[in-house]
Amino acid sequence: MLASSVMSRVALKSAREIEAMRRAGALVAETFRVLEPHVKPGATLADLDRLAEEHIRKAGATPAYLGYGPKSNPFPATICASVNEVICHGIPGPRELQEGDIIGVDVGVYMNGVYGDACYTYTVGQVRPEVQALVDTTRECLAAGLEQVRPGGRTGDIGHAIQTLAESRGFGVVREYTGHGIGKRLHEEPTIYHHGARYTGLKVQPGMVFTVEPMINLGRPETRLLPDGWTVITADKQPSAQFEHTVVVTAKGHEILTL
Repeated sequence: MLASSVMSRVALKSAREIEAMRRAGALVAETFRVLEPHVKPGATLADLDRLAEEHIRKAGATPAYLGYGPKSNPFPATICASVNEVICHGIPGPRELQEGDIIGVDVGVYMNGVYGDACYTYTVGQVRPEVQALVDTTRECLAAGLEQVRPGGRTGDIGHAIQTLAESRGFGVVREYTGHGIGKRLHEEPTIYHHGARYTGLKVQPGMVFTVEPMINLGRPETRLLPDGWTVITADKQPSAQFEHTVVVTAKGHEILTL
């Protein structure tokens, strides 16, 4: 598809929309802080889901993921809770966290007509050194990608920075799941890949709002979708980590809306 055709479908956000998204993003960030003391051995994924839903609704917002997707198989929870080899879209349930686990929690809210979206990977107690390196590198990959978000840059610059850092340390970069535009809808144009070449992709413009959300694997990059139609795991069953922010492009660079 021609870049010009995609760009015509990218909705540049107004100052009013950006301010609304700033408030939605603040609630997402606040939800991570509420969950943090509860991410410990013995806590269940259902416990975390309940806490997140209570906090989001108390703020007057709606969980973005609850009921999202096809009518035949809507997502059944407030958060995505992805433990160890689960890359993304893990469904909360009775599973208890154990010492040494990692858990990627994806939070989305709908508030004042717009969406906020982010992901944070928590460590549960002490984790193996190679797993800690994975988590640290994934966080650094997000930062490296965000450094490329500025007017005149290209979306391919973001993916290139992420891929270069991750692969230089021997980790695999997930290809099938990407960042995305966000605003009045949870998923909009443009698609933000976490791999690629510099100077390729769409030109970044002020007013664009999208997520950058690298999913980095300890082992190979290949993925597998489980029969529930949502849960994605690493094909080699090695751990995976994810960090995500929603970002708006400004005249001078960018602003993170979910910090």
